[in-house]
Amino acid sequence: MESAADFLADLARRTQALQVTLATELRPQSEAVLNHRPAPGSWSALECLEHLNRYGRHYLPALRQALARPARPAHRLAPVRFSWLGRKSYELVRPENAQPHRTLPRMNPVSSLLSAAAVVAELENQLVELARLIRTAPASDLNRKAVPVEFLRLLKLRNGEALLFVVAHAQRHLAQATRAAGAGRAAVCLPA
Repeated sequence: MESAADFLADLARRTQALQVTLATELRPQSEAVLNHRPAPGSWSALECLEHLNRYGRHYLPALRQALARPARPAHRLAPVRFSWLGRKSYELVRPENAQPHRTLPRMNPVSSLLSAAAVVAELENQLVELARLIRTAPASDLNRKAVPVEFLRLLKLRNGEALLFVVAHAQRHLAQATRAAGAGRAAVCLPA
């Protein structure tokens, strides 16, 4: 079991790296680069970012509410434990898992009309909010089941599991977006 302080410090580092990646690798790209799909059926960089925004619209308010409830002193900064659901959720989205997964139709941004500026700005704001939530998390019980799973709200993740899920999911799709943008740069720069 990992200590809560180490767990949260790691999540804070990962979130900061996500903010840097978004600001340096993706924000400067043109609309054409961000909208380029590397292959038929794959997402563009912009679609990857919008997918994260859609998940953030569910998980960030749920985390804000869950983490606002202070923990009893005995539960504050207790070692982080994981349930079967939490481990499985993380395993599906961890960045090292290269296996593609189907997403829920409402979370699939394909064929959406997307504005690069609006999508990137929303994700920037969501990452700022995520960093703030991680900073406030030491006052809460990370092992309390309080965050409803997006696809079946009767199931709940523990607060710590939900934080890890959101960060790992963002890492996975920002890496995907960076690869798509790289392919977009190559395609946009090719002579006609």
